[in-house]
Amino acid sequence: MRFQRAAALFAMGLLLWALGPLVLVVALVALGFPGVRRWLRPTWRVVAAWSGAVAVLVGVVMLLPDGYLPIPPGPGALATPGYVGSPATPDPIDLQVPQHPHLANNGSSSMHNDGWASDAYAGPGPLGESPEVDTAWYGLEECATIAFDSRQRLIALCGNISGPVLHVLDPETMRAQDTLQLPGRRDTGNDKLPWEDLCGGAYFFLDDQDRAITATTERSIVAVTTADDQAEPDLTIQSTYDLSEHVPEDDCLIALMPDWDGRIWYETEDGRVGFVDPGTGRATVLDLGEEIANSFSVGADGGVYVVTVNALYKLGVDPAGRPMVTWRTTYDRGTDTKPGQLSRGSGTTPTLMPGGLVAITDNAEPRMNVQFYETNDGSLVCQRAVFEDGASATENSLVSVGDGVVVENNYGYDSPLRTMFGRVTEGGFARVDVAGGECELVWTSDEVAPTSVAKVSLETGLVYAYTKRKSWLGVNAWYFTAISARTGRTEFSVRTGVGTLFNNHYSAVTLAMDGSAYVATLAGMVRVHDRD
Repeated sequence: MRFQRAAALFAMGLLLWALGPLVLVVALVALGFPGVRRWLRPTWRVVAAWSGAVAVLVGVVMLLPDGYLPIPPGPGALATPGYVGSPATPDPIDLQVPQHPHLANNGSSSMHNDGWASDAYAGPGPLGESPEVDTAWYGLEECATIAFDSRQRLIALCGNISGPVLHVLDPETMRAQDTLQLPGRRDTGNDKLPWEDLCGGAYFFLDDQDRAITATTERSIVAVTTADDQAEPDLTIQSTYDLSEHVPEDDCLIALMPDWDGRIWYETEDGRVGFVDPGTGRATVLDLGEEIANSFSVGADGGVYVVTVNALYKLGVDPAGRPMVTWRTTYDRGTDTKPGQLSRGSGTTPTLMPGGLVAITDNAEPRMNVQFYETNDGSLVCQRAVFEDGASATENSLVSVGDGVVVENNYGYDSPLRTMFGRVTEGGFARVDVAGGECELVWTSDEVAPTSVAKVSLETGLVYAYTKRKSWLGVNAWYFTAISARTGRTEFSVRTGVGTLFNNHYSAVTLAMDGSAYVATLAGMVRVHDRD
């Protein structure tokens, strides 16, 4: 009898691993029958043995979170396909993004790649040739922004329950080679959950000296060296710029970026913007009085492009050396915050484009619009509505693909709970091009990327997104997906993992010079690369 009970429990565990959470539902229904409960009634020795085994397993996982173990998988390993599609053929895109003189090389410096916030990489990405997936477990810690130093090591700004942390990661093993704990989260009275808090833990940039420039929760900016004199990983605070005189305690720093003259611009959640002169340490501030929830971009024209929940701004520096508004253009922000947004209905991070254009999305109803503006005066060139009525929203930056942009739909995503038990959000991608003052909807895709922060490889011509499939079995399967930037056709999808721990929750797809792709998740890092 003991053997039969043990065999039954083992079989249930095997089915749970293979088919997913629906097996637990069936098991709970079965336990409703008195005969089943009597037959399965375990002895105290059995209970102790199982409890001890689980405790040991959990203890090992929790004590070794720094990349030495893979991300723990969830149930349902055999219920969804591991690979869909076929290897892609490169179809390059012609787009020249200027190199910012005070940032690391384009594609290596920030969440959105460069000063233009193009989300475009000049180099390669995976083509789907027998792709391999590696993962690294960090505990409950997500690395929202990843950059690459001059030796192609990953510089990652991550966040956990206590606050932000900076890592240098090995590009192959994804293990931490050095770590700097930044000041912890502060109570600003906004009652936000850790995954909703952008204060000091989402954006940073890597400058042309391999220094990570990041904001802290103590209302300061720190410049952190990433290597010592022997080029070994070493995170050391080199300079600190105190902004507490300009940013009150109930506000916080969100994003940083240098302008073309080297000033370090910053923005705050409550709508303050300003800059620090790194040579003198002098700081300035300008209060826009409007909530900010996204990063910003900078142009060679000296312009700093900021989006608030009300308007798109171009900022500059006045003759007295203070920040000023060059122009301000309002957009349709709708009437309410839509599910799928961290803010009260903000437009996206401004994306600078060739030809003197800047692109964002608005928050209009019944459908949001992709909009293109003139950088010289803020006038609207054209706009195009995307996705379905009553089901369109995004908080993620547009992806520049030459003559147009690719936008993803995040409508319906409000927390990691939203994608549990096999559920998905509305989803969808669209490409909108601009030519001759007109906006054209080039293609749409049904791929579902709850919070992808997608990127494009100009060398392969593929848009890379982090997607999810709906499962009636309750399986949470996550995929790295390649979409043709020209046609919108899905070329391939490779499963990165199963379970809520594989949710990327607004972290960006990041491409390395060797063609590897990285995606941070709620519990660590995923790497996808073609087999050598």
